[in-house]
Amino acid sequence: MEVIALVGPSGSGKSHRSLAVAHDYAAELMIDDGLLIQGSRILAGISAKEQPTRVGAIKTALFCDPEHAREVRQVLADLKPRRLLVISTSRKMVLNISQRLNLPEPSIWLDITDIATPKEIARARQIRQQLGKHVIPVPAVELKPRFQGLLIEPLRTFLRRRHSPPGKAVKLWVEQTTVRPTFNSLGRFYISHNAVAQIAIYLATTAGLSNLEVKIDSHNSNLIINIEAAAPYGVSLPVLLRRIQKKVRTVISSMTGLEVEAVNITIRTLTFKE
Repeated sequence: MEVIALVGPSGSGKSHRSLAVAHDYAAELMIDDGLLIQGSRILAGISAKEQPTRVGAIKTALFCDPEHAREVRQVLADLKPRRLLVISTSRKMVLNISQRLNLPEPSIWLDITDIATPKEIARARQIRQQLGKHVIPVPAVELKPRFQGLLIEPLRTFLRRRHSPPGKAVKLWVEQTTVRPTFNSLGRFYISHNAVAQIAIYLATTAGLSNLEVKIDSHNSNLIINIEAAAPYGVSLPVLLRRIQKKVRTVISSMTGLEVEAVNITIRTLTFKE
């Protein structure tokens, strides 16, 4: 088995460009943040992005748990890939991963600066720092069962191929996913149901509802927002309520990074202009 390593600082765009690198170097499988990936499928492993703390995420990415490492080693032994791409933040981490998974040392070392321009790297770092978005190079449908409670957004884009025929800029269309874990470099953060309810009350009030009562429930770590309110007489309630549902779901998901499963609105009474 030949190992190719792609290294670069956290948030520099390695995962986003990993599929293009795998195509360029004919790597059948890749290891990224604790996952063993083949094309659009997760074959084995645990994602570092699922962990509640930054320390836990680092340990997962390094396969510190013996059972985690054993599972991935077994799949690799069964599939016997000719080439494997390993993605990490430093050469030392790649070597530690290789040791834990019984892999040979990489024969090819790539830096993120080899495959992305300074402008592209700066943009990726800005997105990570400001929005907290992490890219996982598989479709959203593959991640839904794993990332309950975290905001998951499909990411479909064209990536520039590094090795293209002369005079042709070949691009690769890829389907990936962005997630927003609840850990960051300072630790873990929590958002109470009361804070979510206050956001929902504000949004529904500005949209025209009044006398609001909001209750927040959870289902498989996703939020269910239940709103009871009074609505103004004379407006089309289906149109108004659908607009409020969409706005509440979109804004709360964007502001908190939490997945909103449903926004249920019950109109108890109508209000009349004097």
